[in-house]
Amino acid sequence: MVRWLHPAQFIRASMDAIVAAVFGTRADQRLVEAMVRPQEPYFDYSHIESGEESFWLDYVADTGDGWNSTYCIARLLALPELELATKDGPLHTTQRGGVLVFGGDTVYPGASRETYEERLVQPYESAMRRSPSPSPDMFVIPGNHDWYDGLAAFLRLFCARRWMAGRRTRQSRSYFALKLPRNWWLIGTDVQLNSDIDVPQVEYFRQVASRMEPEDRVILCNAEPAWIHAANTKRKRGYLENNLEYLQEKVLGKRISVFLAGDLHHYRRHENPEGQQKITAGGGGAFLHPTHAPKADVLLDGYTVQKSFPDEKTSRKIARGNLLLIRHSPLFGLITGTLYLMLALAAYAEVGHLGASHLTQVLSAVGYSMVTRPWTMVLGLTTILSLGAFADGTFGRWKWLMGSLHGIGHIVAAFFCAWSGTYLTVTGLGVCAELTPDQIHCAGGWLHLAGKFLLSSIFTFVGGFLVGPFVSGLYFWVSVNGFLAHSNEAFGALAVADYKNFLRLRIGQDGCLTIYPVGVERVPRHWKETHAGPSSPAYAPDDPDATEPRLIEEPIRVHLHERSWNGKDEERFNE
Repeated sequence: MVRWLHPAQFIRASMDAIVAAVFGTRADQRLVEAMVRPQEPYFDYSHIESGEESFWLDYVADTGDGWNSTYCIARLLALPELELATKDGPLHTTQRGGVLVFGGDTVYPGASRETYEERLVQPYESAMRRSPSPSPDMFVIPGNHDWYDGLAAFLRLFCARRWMAGRRTRQSRSYFALKLPRNWWLIGTDVQLNSDIDVPQVEYFRQVASRMEPEDRVILCNAEPAWIHAANTKRKRGYLENNLEYLQEKVLGKRISVFLAGDLHHYRRHENPEGQQKITAGGGGAFLHPTHAPKADVLLDGYTVQKSFPDEKTSRKIARGNLLLIRHSPLFGLITGTLYLMLALAAYAEVGHLGASHLTQVLSAVGYSMVTRPWTMVLGLTTILSLGAFADGTFGRWKWLMGSLHGIGHIVAAFFCAWSGTYLTVTGLGVCAELTPDQIHCAGGWLHLAGKFLLSSIFTFVGGFLVGPFVSGLYFWVSVNGFLAHSNEAFGALAVADYKNFLRLRIGQDGCLTIYPVGVERVPRHWKETHAGPSSPAYAPDDPDATEPRLIEEPIRVHLHERSWNGKDEERFNE
């Protein structure tokens, strides 16, 4: 799994986010696509082959992280059939989809040709290099991580009509429309980095909508669950502010029966009294996100949560892993160790001979050192302000207070680590403990002073390496479980590979859409070669602790007649 708190990765991810934020909107690749990449008005899958009673389609999002989690889901998607049941329910036989839809963020930490090859293509090719005829097709919408290189690698891999993992890619743009059997459509949007779609994309989908019949229904796939974010900001943007809202409310309107999204790496389903579904299913391989944060039991438009995987109790329990953050992100201590050493050197004072009973003297000596060295105050304030800015906006008006407390926690911990390191060097090991001023000025004395400085610095760094991750982990744990904040950072640091999911959709003879949410509680950590052909997975689980795939909940059925299309809807659609 990607180690997000590894120093090199931390710096790289920060730079990617900054560059994307600064240049993303100024170099919108979608505008170029619209001009130079012609695409069919829609891709037609509406005709059922003779003898086939149902049409099957698979949906997976947030793939391309660790091998175990990504390959586990890729293997299940490649199997011709899966027999699935809930914990106590009946067995359901499902078939591999004739179409596979990737719902965003296909690779982590950022897009590049090498990263796609290593973290996405290889696992999926290992699961199925070739497929029997007729081969499934593949469609992909990009997420923000796919956009970090300006969509260059994404377009090369998915929009050039190539083959990947036994499936054919057909799209030439980063968005698409599929006409499915029995009055169903699937719309895949590209919301880029700003959770919005561009004007040519809106026009493309307006043309698609003009080809729909009044009784047609839509499955809308977005890279992000805007409904979760809206529930936490308590504000729903109007279509004059956001083209995506315009598409949903003014172009497609009441036709939308199912909303699908990834971005949050868990399974959570919301439903309204009319049977419309909003499903977040970002469990294709990326690290687990909590289901208890951000809080969204009731959405702004009346949807209520029906099921979460994992459940909120388990989610809170997993969050406690932050108290042992160094176990999950061991090299994060290099950052905190360096910070503590810098703070200690900035406020250095001769306190190695003072023990715990002399706390007042130690504080006085360090305080005097800070007053006489202004850059010490600058470094301390920079630490507090940086962590204040880093604090999650979910805190609201308490953001700067919580961030400042985090910064002060590190400064206090650095103080005790430095004091302990100096005390251990001078009093514990006796380095320079008895040197007189005359001895200090001789050559041997300077060597002893250098040894004291080096040893106390090493002890301070080691203390920061061990204590710093605990301070940050405590902050993350309190934030995510107490204030429902920092859900991304708290769980990204843990890099949990388990609780993965994908959706299997079936359109039956009666036009009913059935959604099978497939979950794996614990993915395998060990594999064995199968020596099978190119149409079968190259590796099978070899881990007795791994769990079998099962249905997260009973299949969700969405009937065409559950959404009525009245005269007002027709009038608004025509407008």
